[in-house]
Amino acid sequence: MTRSLAGKTLFITGASRGIGLAIALRASRDGANIVVAAKSVTENPRIPGTIYTAAAEMEAAGGQALAVPCDIRFEDQVEAAVDQATSCFGGIDILINNASAIDLRGVDTLEMKRFDLMHQINARGTYLCCKAALPHLRKSANPHILTLSPPLDLNPKWFSPNLGYTMSKYGMSLVTLGLAKSLESDGVGVNSLWPETAIATAAVANLLGGDELVRRSRKPEIVADAAHAILVRPARSCSGNFFIDAQVLMEEGMVDFSTYAVDPKIDAVLDFFLDAPVSAKVTKSAFRPDK
Repeated sequence: MTRSLAGKTLFITGASRGIGLAIALRASRDGANIVVAAKSVTENPRIPGTIYTAAAEMEAAGGQALAVPCDIRFEDQVEAAVDQATSCFGGIDILINNASAIDLRGVDTLEMKRFDLMHQINARGTYLCCKAALPHLRKSANPHILTLSPPLDLNPKWFSPNLGYTMSKYGMSLVTLGLAKSLESDGVGVNSLWPETAIATAAVANLLGGDELVRRSRKPEIVADAAHAILVRPARSCSGNFFIDAQVLMEEGMVDFSTYAVDPKIDAVLDFFLDAPVSAKVTKSAFRPDK
């Protein structure tokens, strides 16, 4: 297997910014084709970036990019985006389920419209994108589905503070669990990837913890490098895993993660759904966003 994604076509949901954009840029440096499937078609002052600015960055990095307006809640939009992708690039080799909605309020204060939004984007959207892309993935020489969702842990502590969000993210992970088994004979690698620490994205800055949490986060590039390492592996022998980004990079021989730190002088925050760090650079006493 080559260690490059050159010539591969990646369909990435939510790739206009954050982790999705970082994964796309890493693949673009190999010379990959990227389908930027996201809702952002106009600039938002609070959350910069559109599918068009992202596509321009990817092409500047060495890839080819197709910007497709797509709200993954709607079946017709997903099917149209997949059709555009295959018409432009001749197929789809990799699906990245990155688009996600977050609201950490509990059952007393979370409105049902916000509950529905998270489930429509996170669990249902992931299922729908897999369903639409699957006929094309089956034709690829090394097809992968990679979903940005956590390892499954039924400890009630992950459910009680933000039940709606946890249900929706675990729904994404259940898609990985089920499809990894059902697509075994097709040779499609189906995996989930989750960051060990908080990641410095607009969601962290604007919704979760502001500048202080950003300082105690890692850069999106750590997730992108881990995703790349997974996607160049043989799909038939790499499936059904719930990867942690640092764990993947340690398997690749990395021992120092300080280059990914926003502020290398302080410990990064352990992410949701993880009981302990997998790398030596995070301490067990680190502040947690759910405390």
